[in-house]
Amino acid sequence: MASPTGQQWRIGHGQQEVIVCEVGATLRAYNVGTHAVVDGFGAHEWSQSGRGQVLAPWPNRLADGRYEFNGVRAQAALDEPERHNAIHGLVRWLPWTLQTRHQNQLSLRLQVHPVPGYPWTLLLELEYHLGRDGLTVTTRARNLEDAPIPFGLGFHPYLTAGPETVDGAILQLPARDTLELDERGLPTGELSAVAGTERDFTTARFVGPLVLDTAFTTLQRDSEGKAWATLDAPGGASGAALWADQGFGYLMVYTGDTLSDVQRRRRAVAIEPMTCPPNALRTGKDVLALQPDVEWSASWGLVPR
Repeated sequence: MASPTGQQWRIGHGQQEVIVCEVGATLRAYNVGTHAVVDGFGAHEWSQSGRGQVLAPWPNRLADGRYEFNGVRAQAALDEPERHNAIHGLVRWLPWTLQTRHQNQLSLRLQVHPVPGYPWTLLLELEYHLGRDGLTVTTRARNLEDAPIPFGLGFHPYLTAGPETVDGAILQLPARDTLELDERGLPTGELSAVAGTERDFTTARFVGPLVLDTAFTTLQRDSEGKAWATLDAPGGASGAALWADQGFGYLMVYTGDTLSDVQRRRRAVAIEPMTCPPNALRTGKDVLALQPDVEWSASWGLVPR
């Protein structure tokens, strides 16, 4: 029986194993020995709730699926109909082409052709690389039009911290602010400082009963420009760190309370690096204007703990 997500490509390094799907270039699994670094899905399943997916040419929600860029109007399908939003872009359901594959590395390519929701031509290349420092994911984007085009990018890994619910997990986030979101999950334009609030994870602490479907920003970075988030089991028995380079200015954090599969609710925390906030193509906030035939790139990664 063929997998609903197409071909399954495995790479490894030591005890680390990553499985990437043809459909969506999706990170289906990342294991270190018997420890699942991400909460993925099986070979005979398809990705639910963004699990492991690449979010482009926009991440997160887009109000009414409608936007305009340099006088060009676009209308995407409303795949979050209950909130009247389009969500997570277009490429997560498309088959990607394998370019290179080695023991610990693979690269995939996708050319996005004009459609009503994105009437431009875009070339994407994605590399997964495993090494002593964990998994590195690098994206390269190139505008194949003769004028600038809009672009946003995100990723949707669910991090695990042991077999229990995330209430007992220890979370650290490098963010000083959150975006205020309305009932549709769209930014209101207001920033809220996390200091002194239940959303302050600048110092690692238990998640507890807190419900998060929250966009964090004003990210603090190390000397290499990386922003680091961590999710650990108590006592450090298992966990992972997620880093994002300066291309990613936002982290969407979701504790899975509204997942359609009740058994998977609050079993992992999605920590989603994003280049722009929700609704960016509509508001213009931090949207990348890709210039013709100029390559843009950014990287993020996971380090098992």
